[in-house]
Amino acid sequence: MFRRRESVPSAFTAEADQFRSNVAPPPRERSSAGQIAGRWLFGLTLIAGLAGSLVLGMPALSQDGSPAQTQHSVASDGR
Repeated sequence: MFRRRESVPSAFTAEADQFRSNVAPPPRERSSAGQIAGRWLFGLTLIAGLAGSLVLGMPALSQDGSPAQTQHSVASDGR
């Protein structure tokens, strides 16, 4: 019912390790000055946008202790 696992010869695994380790990835290309400046500009734009939305959104999120005007219905004035 169950088959025994066949062992792999050690010469085969040693040869596989040799082929696996003799391949090196190509070296990374250096980024140009324009690419570096573009990344910095993109990052600064993102940070400025988040800071601006926070500055503009804070007054809307703040809760005042007393409202400046009390709203009431005009329909209730005639009664």
